[in-house]
Order: sequence, then structure tokens, then C-alpha cells
Amino acid sequence: MTDTAASSAPDAASADQPPALVWLRRDLRLADNPALDDALRRGGPVVAVWILDPQTEALGAAHRWRLEASLARLAEGMEALGARLILRRGEALPVLRALAAETGARAIRWNRLYDQTARHRDAAVKSALREDGLDVRSFNGALLHEPWEVETKTGGFYKVYTPFWRAIAERVVHEPIPAPSRWPAPDAWPVSERLADWAMAADMRRGAPALAAHARPGEAEAQDRLAEFLEDRVEHYAADRDRLDRDATSRLSDALAVGELSARQIWTAARPRRQGAKAKPVEKFMQELAWRDFAYHLLHHSPRLETGNWREEWDGFPWRDDNADAQAWTRGLTGEPLIDAAMRELWVTGTMHNRARMLVASYLTKHLMTHWRVGEAWFRDTLIDWDPASNALGWQWVAGSGPDASPFFRIFNPETQAEKFDPDGAYRRHWLKGAGAEAFHDAIPRAWGLSPGDRRPAPRISLKAGRERALTAYADLRAARDAT
Repeated sequence: MTDTAASSAPDAASADQPPALVWLRRDLRLADNPALDDALRRGGPVVAVWILDPQTEALGAAHRWRLEASLARLAEGMEALGARLILRRGEALPVLRALAAETGARAIRWNRLYDQTARHRDAAVKSALREDGLDVRSFNGALLHEPWEVETKTGGFYKVYTPFWRAIAERVVHEPIPAPSRWPAPDAWPVSERLADWAMAADMRRGAPALAAHARPGEAEAQDRLAEFLEDRVEHYAADRDRLDRDATSRLSDALAVGELSARQIWTAARPRRQGAKAKPVEKFMQELAWRDFAYHLLHHSPRLETGNWREEWDGFPWRDDNADAQAWTRGLTGEPLIDAAMRELWVTGTMHNRARMLVASYLTKHLMTHWRVGEAWFRDTLIDWDPASNALGWQWVAGSGPDASPFFRIFNPETQAEKFDPDGAYRRHWLKGAGAEAFHDAIPRAWGLSPGDRRPAPRISLKAGRERALTAYADLRAARDAT
């Protein structure tokens, strides 16, 4: 595949070229979409389909809400080109086979996904369609570099981020592909299901209006957000990115998660600013983007990352499964102001400041001695920017059970973290007493039985006692390991 603009596609479909299908998934954009670009280059009609399959229906409620909003925007963008987004529900293989038969398509294209569920599904689909005689190809539309392309000097994979970053920092990233200006249409568009009939956002119930007030879905909005960040805020990124009370981050994670922007679009836009006074903050921003690649690099080589302790010796750690303390954590009722404020931010916005993510994860897995899988599952259900690799790596990094993990004895103290990153208490006041608190009570399920006038709960455990309990458990784990 080359990176020439897809706009070179002809105004009308080539009469001697059968249609091509493009199976869209987490790549809901027209620009820098390699699968779409390759289909358009063939010269024949192109039909794009998005499939609501069982794997997608199993995603968390907030992320399904975000996907629905993005699909609506993508459909509008395609209509401006004279195209249609075809929606179908069902298992991917029979849906694609049916569409190929309906349209006469002989080629099917898609951009790769890298989590285990998707990889197994896609491999089976590709094999079956090729046996049908179809030309099936997949592309990298999600990452800066394929997970198998970055190797250590001995040919292995990287398990620590810093050397991984050094390996890719100056590596060539291909220029993004421009959006198409024309779309060769078939003689007749296949029948499409209606997005509204799927009710993908239904499970959010009272929370949906809150998410809508904070999200900015769509490819155009994502590009605007990137431009705003690089123009107005990136110079303060290195110094302020951990401040909970400041708007210093890019807020692009949800756009990346559904593919309204690609990683290489962000990288390419940021790279020219990596000089002069902005060199340090821009490089730090690019390092954070590369952390996402690192997460997928690890997930590809260690599928266990998603489902079990990456360090198997942690299988013996006495973490608890779901429990009353964990439920209080999910509802922002731990009694620790910073933790509760962050959990309210998550419920209302579908996102959470990255520093806060580390703090709530540390508090759950260490102070409350609850398994990281409990927290990972809650994030999976409530994040609009949920990402399978980043979510799993983030939780295992904080818990101490993952690759390149934070040492277990690094137990974040919410009080000292608040003094450092929310020194005037603005973040806590907003979510515990201000407009954020009002939005939280408007958005939560009535079954929670909470009201704005409720007194703040007492801490579930003192910070000192929680820390000592966690360190004792860790010492016992090490002792047991050393004795074997």
C-alpha cells in the first residue's frame, strides 16, 4: 500500500471492476483510512459496512453510546460524498457473505484490530472468505507501527516502555492518507438497517444526556480538537498534564478509541512542533501517544494481559473479587474526596483525567485490596474512550502485576496527590459540591438511592491502615515465592 491520496479515485465506477466491500470497525473516519483507500484505488464501486456483531454488542454501555454517536457523524460525512454507510446486525462472516452476494463484490478490505477476540474472529472470517474465492486484505489503520515490526536487538519484544520509545522515536511514520473527494457508487445501494433501531445507547439511560454534554463526536470535531490542542495548550503539556484542576491535555482519547483520528495523524501533526520552546512538551505528548502503541505491542505478544495477571506469581496475591468496598468505589462513596471526585467525573463524562485513573486504580487494588479485574471491568463499562490494550495495561501497571509495572510498594496517597495536583481543591469542589456534583446526581441510576443532600461517607479504611495491609500482603507473597 502506498500513501497517495484516495481522491485519485475516478468520478464514476469503472465498468469492468466489480465492487469492493470495506468493513469498518474502530476506524470511523474517511481520512487516513488505509482499507478504504485501497478499495477506492481499485476503481470499482465501493460499499462500506459497519456490523453490529455479538462482540460489539458485548462492549460497555458508555462505549456503545460513543460508537453510536460516531456512526451517525460518519454517515453524514459519507452522504456528502454521495455514499451511504450500510448497517447490518449479526455475525460478521454471514453478513459479509450476504453483502458480497448482493453487490457482486469480489474484494473485501478492513483495518486490523489487535485484541484477542477480534484477532480470532478476523482470522476465521478472512480464511473463510478467501476459501469463497474473494480477495481479502487487511491493513494497519490504528497504530504507528505494527506490533510485530518493533523488535529488540535479539529479536524479541519489548517489555519495558523506555527502550520501546527509544526504538520508535525516530522511526519513519508514513504520512496520513487524505480523505477521498469522490466515492464510486454501485448501481444500487444494499439495504441498510437503521441506527436508531439498534438503540445502542439505551443502557446509558439517565447518563446519556450527561455524556452528550461533554463528548464531541465525529471526525471533523476530532481534527478540530487536535488543532486546538497543538495551537493553544501543548506548550504547557509537560508541566501541567498531571494537574487535575487545569485543562492541559488533548482530550483525544475517545476519538482515538473509535478511530475518528488515527495515531499517525496525531503524530504527523505534532512532529513539526517538536523543536524550539515547544520541543519538550511536544515530545512528552508524543511519548504518551507511543504508550498506546506499547500497550498493543504487549497485547499482541502477551494476550494474557487482557484477562489474567501478566506476572503469574501474582496469581497468589490475596486480592478480593467484587465486594462492598468496590461497590462504594464505583459510586464515588469511598470517603476519600479525590477518589470520589474522580469516580464522579467518570460517570458524568465517560472519561477521567489520566492522573486520576492511576489514583483510583491504586486505591482500589491496594487500599481496598480488590482485584484489578474488578476495576478494569468497571472502566470497560463506563469509559467512552475504552481501549482494550490501554485499559488492561493501565490497570496491571498500577496494580503491580503487569509488564513494566509500577512497584507494588508505590501506593499513591490520595491526600498528598491532591495537595500536589489539585492544590486549591477546584477539581474536588466541582465534582463533590459544584456543578459536577449536580450533573452526577442527575445522571446516576435512581436505584442507587443517592441525593445531593446526603452527608459525605466516612473513609472505608484509613490511608495508613490500607497501606500497611497492602504492604503486609505483598511481603507475604514475596516470602511465599522465595520459599518455593
